[in-house]
Amino acid sequence: MSDLSMMLETTGVLAGAGGLGYAKVRAPGVYWSLVGLPVTWGRFTVTYRSTMDVCGLTVQPSRLRAFLARNVARREVLPVPPQVRRVRGTSTGLRVTLRLPAGLEPADLMAASERLRHAWGVHSVTVAETKPGYVELRMTGYDVLRRVRMPRRARPAGLAVPVALREDGTAFVRDYRKVPMALTLGANSSGKSVYQRNLIKGLAGLPVALVGIDCKRGVEQSAYAPRLSALVTTPDEAAALLDALVTEMGERFDLLSRHGVSDMWELPERLRPVPVVILVDEVAELFLISSKKDEERRERIVTALIRLAQMARAVGIYLEVCGQRFGSELGKGATMLRAQLTGRVVHRVNDKQTAEMGLADVAPDAVMGAGLIPAERPGTAVAADSSGGWAKIRTPHTSREEVTAVCRRFAHLVPDLPALAPFRPHVPAVAPIAGPSLVKPFPATD
Repeated sequence: MSDLSMMLETTGVLAGAGGLGYAKVRAPGVYWSLVGLPVTWGRFTVTYRSTMDVCGLTVQPSRLRAFLARNVARREVLPVPPQVRRVRGTSTGLRVTLRLPAGLEPADLMAASERLRHAWGVHSVTVAETKPGYVELRMTGYDVLRRVRMPRRARPAGLAVPVALREDGTAFVRDYRKVPMALTLGANSSGKSVYQRNLIKGLAGLPVALVGIDCKRGVEQSAYAPRLSALVTTPDEAAALLDALVTEMGERFDLLSRHGVSDMWELPERLRPVPVVILVDEVAELFLISSKKDEERRERIVTALIRLAQMARAVGIYLEVCGQRFGSELGKGATMLRAQLTGRVVHRVNDKQTAEMGLADVAPDAVMGAGLIPAERPGTAVAADSSGGWAKIRTPHTSREEVTAVCRRFAHLVPDLPALAPFRPHVPAVAPIAGPSLVKPFPATD
C-alpha cells in the first residue's frame, strides 16, 4: 500500500512539474502568475541592497546619517541605495517605485537596466521617471511581444490611439496632441502597413478628418475610402491636395487670430475646427522624379509638406508619414522635413543607415535595437521621440478587412470640409454595418 501511495505522489509531482513546464512555453502569463512572480519578488527582496551596490547605484550617506549610524545605532555605515516605496505585481511583471537619493538620476538606472535584468532573472527592465526624484522600475517577466495582447484598459481619452504593445506590457499610444508629427520607417513586410491599419482603425471612431495619400495607386488606402475625407493616388493629385491643406491651414490661423488665441484647442468647442490627420503611405513616391518636368511638382509637394510639419500643429493638422527610407538621397528638403517629424517608429530595416535616419537624431541608443529586429517577428519596431527615450513595441496583427469594416461602420463621422470636397473618394453604396458609436467630443483641455 505504501508503494502505491508513493507512486501516486510521485506521479502527481511529475504531472505538476510537466504542467508548469508546458505553461512556461505555451502560457507564459499563467506560469508567471503561479511561479515567476513570487520567485522574482522574493529574489528582489533578498538581493535588492547588494544588487544596487554592485551595480553602482548607491551613494555615500550624508555626514549626519553616518554619524548617527556609527555613534547611536552602533552599526556599520553602508552606502545608501534608492529607497523602495512600493512593490506591485502585475500580470506581466513587477513594478517597483523608487525614491532616488541625492546624487543619482534616472539615467543611472537606465544605464544599469541590463545588469538589473540579469541579476533578478527577468526578461527586461525599463526605467520610467514618474516625478522629480521618483522612478518606476518596470520588470517584465516574459516576452510579452511574442504574442501581442493589448491591455484591456488601453483606450485613452482625446486624440490618442493605442496602436501597439510595449516591451514592458503597457500600451504604446499615438497621441497627436503630444507628438503631432511622426515618421514610420521599415523594409518590405516589416509591419508598416499593419501599424497604419491600427492607426486608421483607432482614428475611425474619433471626430477627425482622415486624409490619405497613397501613390501606389491606392492599393492600401482605397479600402478605407468610406471613412476618408480625401484620398489621392498620384503625385499630381497629391500636390493639389497638399496645396489645399496649406490654404486650409492659413484660414485656420486667421480664425485663431480673430479670437486672440494661439492654439486651436483654446477655442470654444462650437468654433473649433475638426482635427485633420494626413496619412502618407510611401513618402519616397512624392520626392522622386522621372524627368525634368516633374521638378516643379516635387518642389510644390516638398514645400507644402515642410510648411505643414512646421506650423500645422497649432491648427489641428497632423502628419503621419511612412516610408522604407527617408534620407538626403531623396533630394532637397527631405532632411529638413524629417527634422520636423518628432515621433519616430522604425521597423526592421535592410541596413544600419536606414535605422540611423529614423533614430540617430532623437535617440542614438535606439539605433542598435532597430538593427536587431528579426524577420520572423513582423510588426516589431523601436519607437522614440525627441525626449531621448525609446521602447521596443509590436503591433497586433489587424487584417485589411477588419479595418475596412470599421471604416464603413463609422462612415457617418466623415466631417464636411469644403477644402477637401474635390478630393473625396467615391464610395460605392453598401449596407451599413451595425455597431455602437462611442464617439464623444474632444474636451477643451487634456
